[in-house]
Amino acid sequence: MKKKILVVDDEPSISMLIEFNLKLAGYDVRCVHDGEAVFDMLKPFRPDLIVLDLMLPKMDGIQVCRELRKQNNAVPIVMLTALQDVTDKITGLDNGADDYMTKPFSPQELLSRIQAIFRRTQALPGSGGNVVHEIGRLTVFAEQREVRVDGKAVDLTPKEFELLLFLCRHRGKVLSRQQLLHGVWDYHFLGDTRIVDVHISHLRDKIERNARAPEYIMTVRNVGYKLSGPAAAESVIQNA
Repeated sequence: MKKKILVVDDEPSISMLIEFNLKLAGYDVRCVHDGEAVFDMLKPFRPDLIVLDLMLPKMDGIQVCRELRKQNNAVPIVMLTALQDVTDKITGLDNGADDYMTKPFSPQELLSRIQAIFRRTQALPGSGGNVVHEIGRLTVFAEQREVRVDGKAVDLTPKEFELLLFLCRHRGKVLSRQQLLHGVWDYHFLGDTRIVDVHISHLRDKIERNARAPEYIMTVRNVGYKLSGPAAAESVIQNA
């Protein structure tokens, strides 16, 4: 079946350009032109991904993103913005967007970003058994996509989970921001590595006792990050 993409942009020229290129690439595409219309399309269309403009009538992109995540809807979101300020872009990420692009953009680059997201979501969970990463108080269940701290479930966004799982799989290894972009987002982010820092910050807020003095996700100055912590045990439960 074709992957379904919902395009949300109030500029007809932009939405038509995106629709044309995505359909040419083999996707099933629907377009709406305001934020409220997104929620009218969720049940009848059931999008696999949403391309969401930041500045929209009735309900802006941040509000849409926030409401989707409040409803525990984990559909991947690529946010589009004409704003150049990195703070505005990070606001989108803070509210649950998986990626962002600044207008004007290349339709081919947007397509590559979307394909990267689909590759990552299809690659998880892994095959050949359920790996359980146990690191001190932290437990990550790869197959179930669940995270627990002290036995209590932690609510992560899909991208936060993928980032944490990637760190678990490379536990103790120092990973540069570019390596994390390539491994988790499946592309090189044109040198803008702030997206990694934002997601690391969110993870620390959710899994650390004190995000300012982390015991798990450590910053390696001028290099990147590594997952540390008490002695770990990993087990594999073979699928029945």
